[in-house]
Amino acid sequence: MLRSLSIDNIAVIEHADIDFEDGFTVLSGETGAGKSIIIDSINAILGFRVSRELIRTGASSASVSALFDSVGDAALEKAAQMGYPSEDKTLTVSRQMYPDGRNICRVNGKPAGLAMLRELSGILVNIHGQHDGQNLLDENLHIDYLDAFAGLEKELADFGSKYDALLQLNRNIKSLSMSNADKERRIAGLTEDVAQLQKANVKTGEYQELKNLRSSLIRSQKVGTALQEAMLLISGDENTSGALTLVSESIKELAQCGGIESEAPKILPAAKEVEALLSDLSSELSSSFFKLDFSPQILEETESRLDLITELSEKHRVDADELPGLLAELTSELNLLQNSEDNLEELKELYKKKRGEVYALATGLTEKRREAAARMSRLVRDELVQLDMPSANMTAEIETQESPKGVRFTRKGIDTVRFLLSTNRGERLKPLNKVASGGELSRIMLALKKILSANEPSVTAIFDEIDTGVSGRAANKVGQKLYEISEGRQVLCITHLPQIASLADHHFRISKHEEDERTFTVIENLDEKGRMEELSRLTSGINVTESSLKSAAEMLEMGRKYKKSLTK
Repeated sequence: MLRSLSIDNIAVIEHADIDFEDGFTVLSGETGAGKSIIIDSINAILGFRVSRELIRTGASSASVSALFDSVGDAALEKAAQMGYPSEDKTLTVSRQMYPDGRNICRVNGKPAGLAMLRELSGILVNIHGQHDGQNLLDENLHIDYLDAFAGLEKELADFGSKYDALLQLNRNIKSLSMSNADKERRIAGLTEDVAQLQKANVKTGEYQELKNLRSSLIRSQKVGTALQEAMLLISGDENTSGALTLVSESIKELAQCGGIESEAPKILPAAKEVEALLSDLSSELSSSFFKLDFSPQILEETESRLDLITELSEKHRVDADELPGLLAELTSELNLLQNSEDNLEELKELYKKKRGEVYALATGLTEKRREAAARMSRLVRDELVQLDMPSANMTAEIETQESPKGVRFTRKGIDTVRFLLSTNRGERLKPLNKVASGGELSRIMLALKKILSANEPSVTAIFDEIDTGVSGRAANKVGQKLYEISEGRQVLCITHLPQIASLADHHFRISKHEEDERTFTVIENLDEKGRMEELSRLTSGINVTESSLKSAAEMLEMGRKYKKSLTK
């Protein structure tokens, strides 16, 4: 569970500490008050890309930290594998961001990379945005929803591994099937490429490490230049008199005024004090400069190494981290070609056998998808009835290449999946992306989230204005469904609908105000009276009236009755 969130200098939020409870929590507020910034902050500690523009104007850095407790076994195991064990089922995650793009991340107080935060994020928090419903319009993603419902992660990983091996085998056969002249040319090219890659000896993760090192060295170089300039201005050199020299000379001049009636002798102690301060400052600048960890030679070597890796990446059209794998592939192909006399027929027989194995795994995926599609359709229909779509019918259509001969594999098998929808009784099923409205997409997505959440009870679910396009009676149904999802797990929801907010266990109001020509965000945990006022504002706008307050009280009471009815 996300237990607490601390935000500093993120956009209009100068500082905020938010403590979250179990169950269903809503956050509401006027447009621009900072609701989306809370989501951006959570995304930051989950390791996702964050714009530098989010750092509050005038701030030297921004930071977000979060405490998760009652962490699930999967997340604890993953954290332990990554070197962040926890004895009390808690994880603390923090990220500090700087305008120059630097990030300092920690998990349980130990340094971590953004990639590590991203690896943990999926088993700590799921954020469902207001545009998630639009993903349902992309039929290429429908198979992913079905596979997630079917729980096919292990089967897909096994299939993917066998599929990749089959592709490599096919490439090897094509290489051996070349003419002698083509084969010789290929061997010559491979020999050159392998030698070049072996000499370069690129390591996975090295490119990013070098980029980070270069950034650090460039920053040190800038600091060194500034320190040198400051030293020159204060201490001077053989060609230029610095401030210290000039002050010392002025003291000599002032000393000649001793015994003469004037203000000059009175100035002498202050001048000597300035001289002492400048001398101390000169020593400190010199000490800081010589302590500076910067080497022009290391910077030059780093730049050269980055250029080499970039050149290899562009030549082979792969990412830098893929170069070690590419070396292994090219070495394997070279060895194969150099010993190709007796290999071709053997490989063809092996390919035939492996292709049959891959096809068997693909048909196994198809069978499980068909079974899961029937179950998912029933569950989604039941959820849509509860979401005020009583006549809706949705199913997953699966098209499969049945014959093993000439079948075309993809990394997901031999199936294509698309969702079909009928929203009114008597209408035939049609592609969902052709018939669903915005409000219907929001409810279908919520129905899918409800049935998928059964597989991830310990993960905090955050819904960012998933109620887009929904109003009236349907909004109340969406609120009820969000509350149902929160039973046994933590749900946070950003909403502008009073029907949803009235069903929450906890309610935060986000507002902003201006002070000294700056904008500040305030986050309040509302009591009963505050909830009534906020529901009234959500219902009637700025003008809170006795009538709207009475309506808000009635909504809260109806929400309590609904939640009580679920416990009977």
